[in-house]
Amino acid sequence: MSTFVLVHGAWHGGWCWDRVVPLLRAAGHEVHTPTLTGLSERAHLLSPQVGLDTHVEDVVRLLDVLGLTDVVLVGHSYAGQIVTAVADRRPAAIAKRVYLDAFVGGDGETAVEQQPETVAQHWAESAAETGFGWLVPVRKLSVLGVTEQADVDWLTRRLTPHPWKTYTDPLRLTGAVDDVPAAFIECVSWMRVFQAHAERARERGWPVHELETGHEAMVTAPEALADVLLELAH
Repeated sequence: MSTFVLVHGAWHGGWCWDRVVPLLRAAGHEVHTPTLTGLSERAHLLSPQVGLDTHVEDVVRLLDVLGLTDVVLVGHSYAGQIVTAVADRRPAAIAKRVYLDAFVGGDGETAVEQQPETVAQHWAESAAETGFGWLVPVRKLSVLGVTEQADVDWLTRRLTPHPWKTYTDPLRLTGAVDDVPAAFIECVSWMRVFQAHAERARERGWPVHELETGHEAMVTAPEALADVLLELAH
């Protein structure tokens, strides 16, 4: 059996996987869902110094302290940056890295550089105008493809602003990550901000799966997502 480590994206916390976790555990797998420093129930630790390296260290420490091996490391959205960096630092612990509608970055690339120009501009303006220069306010969930009011309500009360530094810090890679198998899952029923990353994955010969749902697949299509993750774990 595999060990899943599911890493959330901007504004979220480990709780966002609550609808997926029981499905993976029912199939006999171990599952961990860390909340990154400064987000959600750990928002009291938020500061302008929280950056990409902070979040990479969050996950590396989880792997090291718990002695996790044969890990299927899943990153949603922004957490693609984390998955890449963690797999580069602990390649022996990772059986597969999975990018769920997420950044597929290379050495020296920042998250903001990998966004479509209009999206990147919106994020930068949001941080500058309403985020005190170092925070990205939560985006409207409708933009992300969440339309059911119950889902909107469930997410809204839990989401918190995200540290902008994590988007402007570059990946620093040794190349060890290239030896860790990878796969991509694209959510295709929204504005498809990560379509270019799905194409990058295809160019690298990774399997690419498409889910007919919005960006928040773990909330809006947990069964379909779990099915793909279980398939990838084999």
